[in-house]
Amino acid sequence: MRIREYTPNDFDALRRMHAAQGFGYPLPDLESPLFVAKLVLEDDVDDVSAENREGEGREVPHRNSPLDDFASSKGPRRIAMAVLLRLTAETYLLHDPAAGTPRVRWQRFLALHEAAQRSAAARGLDDVQAFLPPRVARAFGRRLARLGWTHDPWPCFSRQV
Repeated sequence: MRIREYTPNDFDALRRMHAAQGFGYPLPDLESPLFVAKLVLEDDVDDVSAENREGEGREVPHRNSPLDDFASSKGPRRIAMAVLLRLTAETYLLHDPAAGTPRVRWQRFLALHEAAQRSAAARGLDDVQAFLPPRVARAFGRRLARLGWTHDPWPCFSRQV
């Protein structure tokens, strides 16, 4: 097994893997500068065939570290996985809940919302994320939905790096 940086020659393999997963979203534009890391995992073709026969669909642990280079291996390789890291922005809204009436606060929010959208677009971002506290998620989420925000049905996981 070898992990290395993606190259444009890998595109067809990644396109096939994406299609085989059948998740229903388009393959992202891998040439976008928002992708800050693109890693592919290659296996020797002989190892992949042996694992498929031996494991019959269950995971078989590899003998080597994921960072092993296999410089001595001369056989053909096959891309088995890829990880793509794309920049997105997390948005925070800070406001003084006592400053103005609810209507005035909403008007202020609309103006700031529009300015933030223009700012994100000017910086080349494709999307922004908003994580709403549970106590405001229902009411404020409905307001965001009216402004074009969507609530992705896919669970979101995060991790400190």
